[in-house]
Amino acid sequence: MPVVSFGKHIRFKVLMIPLTNNEMLILHGTEGVLGMVKAGKHNQFFLETEDEEIILGLEPDDLLVASGFGTDDKTINGLKCVLYMIREVGTPFIVLPKKHPASKRLKIVVSVGDRTRISCNITPGTHPEQDVLCGSGEFDGVEIIGVEGGVEFKNLTGGSIERIHFGI
Repeated sequence: MPVVSFGKHIRFKVLMIPLTNNEMLILHGTEGVLGMVKAGKHNQFFLETEDEEIILGLEPDDLLVASGFGTDDKTINGLKCVLYMIREVGTPFIVLPKKHPASKRLKIVVSVGDRTRISCNITPGTHPEQDVLCGSGEFDGVEIIGVEGGVEFKNLTGGSIERIHFGI
């Protein structure tokens, strides 16, 4: 798929992009990047907090969404790697305690579920609620929703979307 680009003057109420289980969408911005894949046949994920382990049950069209703080190739490759480690290898999600010093050094954070809202007003890696994800300011307020056969974006005002093969 060619890259779909749009400027800041375009605001989508809802934009739907097709996505299959062997593809990944990358939303490129000027400050950050978002990557997303379908949960597919992997319906059980583990969320580790300081106090407990939570089992997350997902539907095939639910999404794993990763947010990268940067736009270079290292960040994009990191998104691919993290999403692969979680979906294909079974690496658990790890939630840091509030005010943990490592949150300042996180370059990539991940959320999972049927809907993710991007916020630039939260601390990366410290939210067990899987409906909110820290992201760059240009994506603040964007909602990403897993739908049958694709991904819906709400409140998207800029960037470019690329669909690529997901795998190694």
